[in-house]
Amino acid sequence: MAKKWGIAAIILYAVYALAMYFYIFHISSGGIPDAIKGTVADPQTFMTERELYLSDEYSKIRNFLFFVVTPFEWLMYILILFMGLSKVFEKWADVGKWKVIQNGAYLFLLYLFTTVVFYPIDLYRYWLSKDYGIGTQTFASWMRDYVLDFWINFGTTLIVVLVLYWLIRRSAKRWWLYAWLLTIPFAIFMMYIQPVVIDPLYNDFYPLQDKELEEKILALADKADIPSEHVFEVNMSEKTNSLNAYVTGIGDNSRIVLWDTTLKSLTDEEILFIMAHEMGHYVEKHIYVGMASYIFSILIGLWLISKIMPWLIRKFGTILKIDNMKDIHSLPLMLLLISFLLFLSNPISNYISRYQETRADEYAMELTDDPEAAVSTFQNLAKAGLSEVNPPLLVKLFRYTHPPMLERINTVAKFASKESTE
Repeated sequence: MAKKWGIAAIILYAVYALAMYFYIFHISSGGIPDAIKGTVADPQTFMTERELYLSDEYSKIRNFLFFVVTPFEWLMYILILFMGLSKVFEKWADVGKWKVIQNGAYLFLLYLFTTVVFYPIDLYRYWLSKDYGIGTQTFASWMRDYVLDFWINFGTTLIVVLVLYWLIRRSAKRWWLYAWLLTIPFAIFMMYIQPVVIDPLYNDFYPLQDKELEEKILALADKADIPSEHVFEVNMSEKTNSLNAYVTGIGDNSRIVLWDTTLKSLTDEEILFIMAHEMGHYVEKHIYVGMASYIFSILIGLWLISKIMPWLIRKFGTILKIDNMKDIHSLPLMLLLISFLLFLSNPISNYISRYQETRADEYAMELTDDPEAAVSTFQNLAKAGLSEVNPPLLVKLFRYTHPPMLERINTVAKFASKESTE
């Protein structure tokens, strides 16, 4: 029976992947509305023919990968259960008398196996970025980051899994609530140490070196009533040609970070607009709103898993080869449900993020009052990242945490028109 279900799952995934291929490459097309053609939002006015071609091609490949890789993860977990691999890992991990050691060994075997399975996909993404002129990172540097990712993610996952299954054994009915309560300080702690412990493992961060530009940024920060000691630059040019800036951390460790690629590619006016945008996030406390939304979504997710997972085990436990939820070999089913729920929640979380980004754009335009710099900034960001300025609706809903560039440039145009009439 498990074999038949496994074959059915593979066929279903293949049909889905084929359907997504035709949707992404042959059916969907964001296009450019007639009212936008010839304006500053039309990519044909600021991108070369080759950039337009590469942008279209690169975006379609990345969109296709997004929509097929996550369901492939679900398929992998299903096959791990159907084929009995999860129980095999549990048997191999039966070392020592302590349950915590056994569960830790099981997680390492499962995590190593899934990493090996996904390595060709991750490697393809690395070479894809290099081929299209986005990535600049050497393979040795990429592998270093890949191994670093493995151990950091494994370490944090280990803590979460060990605590989670300990709670499930102690309280079969309320484990989800206790797990959520523990998540709150853990999430805050991780966000607090992110800028000063984790991020520096990957890149070098240092105070902004251009002192003349720093004075302009500090003046802008003073105008916005923002503490001025949190502006940093990071040497991202060793890894990418893309442009970016972001806000990270909380409390004393919060900081605004500029990529050195941004500093090298944009004018001072454009950089000031980006900084004003990040200041908008700071002023409107988007980090704290995001953290609260994240914690609330975990509560909903854990509650759903506490209801769905036992039902699945009761209904399909024989096929899934799961005896009891409290046994560690049930972990692939939990990871499958987490991945599935996260995928379904993407449109909601992305909508909230796009709203925050729009608010930050509006704040930046009010603070700088320089629509020309705003337009040229968005145009340069699109060129550097080969961005799809007007993606299809499905892609926008599931992938875009920022408004598409066409919308962002239109927001600037509306702001400039409003200002001129006042």
